[in-house]
Amino acid sequence: MHSSKTGVLLINLGTPAQPTRLSVWRYLNEFLSDPRVVALPALIRLPLVWGVIAPLRAGRSSEAYQSIWGTSGSPLLTHSLMQKERLQESLGRETPVALGMRYGQPSIQAALAWLLAQGVQHIKVLPLFPQYASAATGSAIEKVLQTLQKQNVIPSFEVIADFYDHPLFIQALAQTAAEACAPFQADFMLMSFHGLPEQHVRDAESKSVPCDHKGACPAIHTQNQFCYRAQCYATAKALAAQLGFTENEYQIGFQSRLGKTPWIKPYTDAILPQLKAQGVKRLAVICPSFVADCLETLEEIGIRLKNEWLRLGGEAFLLVPSVNAHPAFIRFLAERLGSGLLT
Repeated sequence: MHSSKTGVLLINLGTPAQPTRLSVWRYLNEFLSDPRVVALPALIRLPLVWGVIAPLRAGRSSEAYQSIWGTSGSPLLTHSLMQKERLQESLGRETPVALGMRYGQPSIQAALAWLLAQGVQHIKVLPLFPQYASAATGSAIEKVLQTLQKQNVIPSFEVIADFYDHPLFIQALAQTAAEACAPFQADFMLMSFHGLPEQHVRDAESKSVPCDHKGACPAIHTQNQFCYRAQCYATAKALAAQLGFTENEYQIGFQSRLGKTPWIKPYTDAILPQLKAQGVKRLAVICPSFVADCLETLEEIGIRLKNEWLRLGGEAFLLVPSVNAHPAFIRFLAERLGSGLLT
């Protein structure tokens, strides 16, 4: 039997090429024009994004990017490239690994073209989003399908849609948290996940599963297995168990709201006054929906949320790094992708 050569495509969300107003405007135009991100008809969505949202947000967002931009460029791109390189070393050169961003560069199209040029006949696609969301994972998969359908010979491929509770991923999160928190000695941990509009979650949930979108979600089962909010709670519960936390030692929040429509709750920033009132002094925050540090972790949490905590009178604040290229996370990726590789 002839064996086929397998390649790996890692996908993350994307980043502006530069922290300038023009570059950020271009990035926001592409990102927010995606109907899976802004779920409005095109005749409403595109004029709104191009004429109002992107121009208004470009200035503020470029300043935010400037505050976290490293000497090697975008933190998200830097960490993602390191993940790709470390995974390549782990899998070996016979299994080519490519990185594609859903928006911006390097593009998914360029990554797939490179894999096919290496003689790959089977592709394992892994969007680097632990919890499934149509606006992230779904959009990335859709872009892969749109790109591959243009090929004369379409390679076989498989998609790893989520890994929110994979034991090795939870171990990587826990190890990263333990290493960061050991010298800090936090007395409470806030687990902040990326938010979504409530309607996105309602569109994906089963109507037979009772959930008020306020308290903890029901445990994952067949009827809510693709509910983003439920997967976030499952990640948090598994991470807390791995770290040995009781229910009184951590809380879940959702960040990165956009616009005036209701987003899933509780909101991360709204939790801070409650924690201060409870007597929390040394606060650690981990962001388990991000596997690479980026604007949402470094600026939104590491700068703005930290400043708000200190303004409220908090004693100390720690942003736990994302798993980035931590050896434990690379081991998880290799195990998750390595099973059944045909080389």
